[in-house]
Amino acid sequence: MLQSCIPQEIFTPEDFTEQQQLIGKTAEEFAVNEIDPNIPKMESKDFSVSRELIRKAADLGLCAVEVPEAYGGLEMDKISASIIAERIAKYAGFATTWGAHSGIGLLPIVYFGNEAQKRKYLPKLISGEVIGAYALSEASSGSDALNCRARAQLSPDGKHYLLNGEKMWITNAGFAGLFTVFAKVGGERFTAFLVERNSPGLSIGPEEHKMGIRGSSTCPLLLNDCKVPAENVLGEIGKGHIIAFNILNIGRFKLGAMCVGGAKEALRNSVQYAKERKAFGTVIAAFGLVREKLARMAASIYTSESMVYRTVGLMDAALFAVDRAGSQTSIEVRKAIEEYAIECSIVKVWASEMLDYVVDESVQIYGGYGFVEEYPAERVYRDARINRIFEGTNEINRLIIAGFLLKRAANGELPLSTAIKKFMDEVLGPLPLQENTSSFAGEIQYIANTKRIGLFVAGVASQKYMQAIQEEQEVMAAIADIVMEIYAMESATLRAQKMSSKLSGAAAANSLDMARLCLAHGMEKIENSARKILSAASEDDALRTNLAILRRLTKVEPFNLIAISRQIAARVLERGQYAPN
Repeated sequence: MLQSCIPQEIFTPEDFTEQQQLIGKTAEEFAVNEIDPNIPKMESKDFSVSRELIRKAADLGLCAVEVPEAYGGLEMDKISASIIAERIAKYAGFATTWGAHSGIGLLPIVYFGNEAQKRKYLPKLISGEVIGAYALSEASSGSDALNCRARAQLSPDGKHYLLNGEKMWITNAGFAGLFTVFAKVGGERFTAFLVERNSPGLSIGPEEHKMGIRGSSTCPLLLNDCKVPAENVLGEIGKGHIIAFNILNIGRFKLGAMCVGGAKEALRNSVQYAKERKAFGTVIAAFGLVREKLARMAASIYTSESMVYRTVGLMDAALFAVDRAGSQTSIEVRKAIEEYAIECSIVKVWASEMLDYVVDESVQIYGGYGFVEEYPAERVYRDARINRIFEGTNEINRLIIAGFLLKRAANGELPLSTAIKKFMDEVLGPLPLQENTSSFAGEIQYIANTKRIGLFVAGVASQKYMQAIQEEQEVMAAIADIVMEIYAMESATLRAQKMSSKLSGAAAANSLDMARLCLAHGMEKIENSARKILSAASEDDALRTNLAILRRLTKVEPFNLIAISRQIAARVLERGQYAPN
């Protein structure tokens, strides 16, 4: 929000290496040839198919990307992991199964397991011999995970723990062989355990009948004096929250990548249908309002994609700097991941809400056919809804974004207070113009103004609520919305700038058009959120003055959105799918 960035510093999909492109192609072919033909069986809950597909994915290395070579893994970067997640997301039911296994199912062991645990479990997990699952949520503590009721008691001889409680909504529970289960030792110390399926006292409840992602298994876990060997404690006793929060961070950026993949599939289907369906004697793809929808869908995908790979690129750069031969490697890796907790939450929220927008417009393009199971829009619409709940609800993640930002400012890690004071001192003077003579001067001015708006409203809210601002959830969420839009607008624009130096003609113009559409709609959202905050944090003359300042900051040269949308839509229709450049 405060730091400047240049296009060359960010990673974009156009920067994929040959190896990354190859693994993306492998995942894409697997999705088309193996997953797609089996969708009807998985939708009818034939999970033997899901189980077999995990084995086939494992044979291709798609479950081993983030596992160290010492345990049979490929030890590749987060970018490669994100590419696979995006490609497999063509069908959300299996993507959920695969994601729970290869992500939150095995990564707790990769990052927090001891040597014996890694040797014992990782080879079986990456081969697909054993399926992994993650058991954190409970009926009374979904988002409030640390308030779990599950209990663990050490046996008198110290050889095992007895776990009691119930875990809810556990993906892969119907056939998983290994669960990462969280419980409180002695009723107080939140701890993670590796629990095998055949553990005495563990039973699996019936399959949930869900609104969407019906192709994935979701069951409760019942723990009744479940006997778990003491050596199966994962990490340290009482430090389970470190595992839970870090694994959720990783899950969030991958979920963002999956949302991008799902949105691309929804757009492709919508384009195909729009080019075939006729009304009033012509195909509906020729109608301006349909083209406007297709353009907005494509630009939203472009923005999410830019955010995902910018974030993952930053994480990979930080992880690359970690000394892999050092004695503190695992701790340094966790610190590198924690550093981007805000960005991971931003990606999760923005991309999941982007996907909901895209699938909703897809149903609208299909019309009545979008509401029946015979056509793909209906299933994709249902499947998308869970993403705003997965990996911490979007409401919780909004509070994380604003909370972490303010916490880092209070700790002196982020010069937010200094930047706010500087802005407030100069707020009544003339707005400083960006010294930029490039073809992107207007776009850069948009972003500069939105950052000023963010500082302005944060300053007003901080003066009003002081330390109690953390209790003002509506204000915190609105601050988060502004931060997310700034990150989105900047990511899309930086990518377009970077592409302008690599591409020319229609390809470069298309990338710029998508960024401009993002800027225009992002400014609208920021203005609405800013008004909400200012109206809550000021009144009477102060409010009128603050709104006048806001109007100055939102006064930017408008883009011709109709012309831009028509150009983007033409490109999408020509390609028959999402076309970033």
